[in-house]
Amino acid sequence: MSTQNPIFIPGPTNIPDLLRKAVDMPTIDHRSPLFGKILHPALEGVKKVLKTATAEIFVFPSTGTGGWEVALTNLLSPGDKVLATRNGMFSHRWIDMCQRHGLDVIVVPQEWGDGIPIQAFEEILTGDKSHQIKAVLATHNETATGVRSDIGSLRKALDQAKHPAMLLVDGVSSIGSMDFRMDDWGVDVAVTGSQKGFMLPPGLAIVGFSPRALEEVKTAKLSRTFFDVRDMAKGYANSGYPYTPPVGLLNGLKLATEMLLEEGLDNVFARHHRIAEGIRQAVTAWGLRLCAVRPELYSNTVSAIRVPDGIDANRIVSHALEAYGVAFGTGLGDVAGKVFRIGHLGSLTDVMALSGIATAEMVLVDVGLPISLGSGVAAAQNYYRRGNGHAQKIAS
Repeated sequence: MSTQNPIFIPGPTNIPDLLRKAVDMPTIDHRSPLFGKILHPALEGVKKVLKTATAEIFVFPSTGTGGWEVALTNLLSPGDKVLATRNGMFSHRWIDMCQRHGLDVIVVPQEWGDGIPIQAFEEILTGDKSHQIKAVLATHNETATGVRSDIGSLRKALDQAKHPAMLLVDGVSSIGSMDFRMDDWGVDVAVTGSQKGFMLPPGLAIVGFSPRALEEVKTAKLSRTFFDVRDMAKGYANSGYPYTPPVGLLNGLKLATEMLLEEGLDNVFARHHRIAEGIRQAVTAWGLRLCAVRPELYSNTVSAIRVPDGIDANRIVSHALEAYGVAFGTGLGDVAGKVFRIGHLGSLTDVMALSGIATAEMVLVDVGLPISLGSGVAAAQNYYRRGNGHAQKIAS
């Protein structure tokens, strides 16, 4: 593929030149005061992106998967009961991790394309009179299916059930791109990574712990060493790490949060919604449909697009790469071969999105779908013109 073309996978995302340069820095002594000038602003910036005034942020050399393990091992003990739904590949993998750690997982199956079954969760929690369920796991944005669940409503369900279970949220493909309100939603642990909304290379697991979660750390019995937040907290107190930190990535994280906050979080979220809606307009014009089963579930960071029976969606992805040098996402798990995914998060503009739509359109025609070239592009163009307000300005 051509490295000059933007990528349209749901992560890692396109990296702005400013962030590439920030990561590419000379070696410094990570035990010197200079490191603290990188570390602490990065942590404070993440707090603002998570919309929390009270959480403590921990950044590990890892990925979002490592962030899941940070959450589980620091809060839970062997045999603890947790509640989760399996509605996509990433919720499935978090459940699998729980089971490997010897946790007792209550799994509520859900159609891949649907969101967290909040009513079912509330009924289960209400029925748990002895409060054996210690944690509720929630995937805010299921990257495999392009489905966003309502975390605010899930918190209300916990409150309605009067249940003390901790709320652990995977925000890997939402945080930094879609609204996330850690304090308002009563999230106990929020997990994300560097390679999506923060527009950096992979390599950082970014985890926020509420004050309540930090109290639970004191009694949790699952084994952890590298991922022990207590060791990390001690390191932070001395402007350091308990081991060698990824200085360049942390320097990039510091700048990434500054860039997001300078753009304004509301503007960042509006940009992602606008770009996503343009892609959805194109999908409709093609006569196709999304994997997400209802509009209120549509993700603003990734669209999983169903293909007609008899078409292998993996062929669409491979042909785009081979013929046009553009990367789209394949389907995963239960929807493998049935969907292809367009990632539209991080460093992306309307114009960049149009290039992805145009490429996808060419590929769909190439593989034999009855689509008119230009139909999806035109639908997105019309939406972007209206969304940016430029057509009205010129006309006036």
